[in-house]
Amino acid sequence: MMRTRPLRVALLGCGVVGSEVARLMTTHADDLAARIGAPVELAGVAVRRPSRVREGVDPALVTADATALVKRGDIDVVVEVIGGIEPARTLITTAFEHGASVVSANKALLAQDGATLHAAAGEHGQDLYYEAAVAGAIPLIRPLRESLAGDKVDRVLGIVNGTTNFILDKMDSTGAGYQEALDEATALGYAEADPTADVEGFDAAAKAAILAGIAFHTRVRLDDVHREGMTEVTAADFASAKEMGCTIKLLAICERAADGASVTARVHPAMIPFSHPLASVRGAYNAVFVESEAAGRLMFYGPGAGGPPTASAVLGDLVAVCRNRLSGSTGPGESAYAALPVSPMGDVVTRYHISLDVADKPGVLAQVATVFAEHGVSIDTVRQQGKDGEASLVVVTHRASDAALTGTVAALRSLDTVRGVASIMRVEGE
Repeated sequence: MMRTRPLRVALLGCGVVGSEVARLMTTHADDLAARIGAPVELAGVAVRRPSRVREGVDPALVTADATALVKRGDIDVVVEVIGGIEPARTLITTAFEHGASVVSANKALLAQDGATLHAAAGEHGQDLYYEAAVAGAIPLIRPLRESLAGDKVDRVLGIVNGTTNFILDKMDSTGAGYQEALDEATALGYAEADPTADVEGFDAAAKAAILAGIAFHTRVRLDDVHREGMTEVTAADFASAKEMGCTIKLLAICERAADGASVTARVHPAMIPFSHPLASVRGAYNAVFVESEAAGRLMFYGPGAGGPPTASAVLGDLVAVCRNRLSGSTGPGESAYAALPVSPMGDVVTRYHISLDVADKPGVLAQVATVFAEHGVSIDTVRQQGKDGEASLVVVTHRASDAALTGTVAALRSLDTVRGVASIMRVEGE
């Protein structure tokens, strides 16, 4: 039998995602009620500019006082899609204090202070769900928290930012330069007017922190994630990648150390073989590759941003939280029992592709090879081209630590025969 009293939902934010959440709650009201076991009612919408007309939203529900809305006491679930650190953090903890569970899409806040939010939810017996915070509509958080709860995840490797994937895909497929590809992404609405958060890897780093924390049952904060942007990637890098049978992606990589005693989380551009499933992810799509002990390799793929995809993830969480509400239970909270240390980037071991500008004369290759050997970095392949006294030397290493490679490059720069280091890129996904 369906309960007749509706579950009341407060919506914080009514922009691209929030307005779509409000629309879906209205147009799918009957289906949502049937799936939950009770109707859901939009009880209030907090926005910064309440005078603005919002199609499909009753103006009587709109308020500028978000604090008063979450303190009402009759709210069952607060949906937070305003983003940022404050006032979102205070509003979420206030919602818990006043008896409401929370569904959030706030990756920045969760990456920076997720432990505080989980603690507040647990203290007040409420749910905190955030599927929409990572990879939009792609079901990823719940499979990691629930479906793989009995397994041991060793690695999470993914494309988690659609803007950067669109830009890199355009550079790869058309030969366009970075700025040209960015301009097209902006014109099509894939890139913000200020694309810094995307192209410098901040957005992906926040998502990596969340994924690593869940995958390894360890608290991983944004500051723990090594981050490099993709603004220095060039058409020449793509040409080199293609010669190796690779393409270039901005990857979020979360790994458990081989001995299981630590974890790492990082975001940076990397060459990835055409044979790897992530290499075929095109346009603004996202994909995440999960490697676990028992389940093996799993791939999650789909649209990672935008109003409807993100709202779909929010509504999925809303249904789950409302079901918990009716049954008097809560879903999984923070699992940080492993408390593994997060190793610095210097400890990360991977392959490298290094392009050097060198003098075109005898003995240069021997000098370069000696430097690699002295720093314990084994060379896999070398390719040299040159004329008129100048040459390029492309070295691909076997697996080496980031610290060893950093020392190698510093020593290479000191050689008289090395004019400069044109590019350094990691090779992943093998």
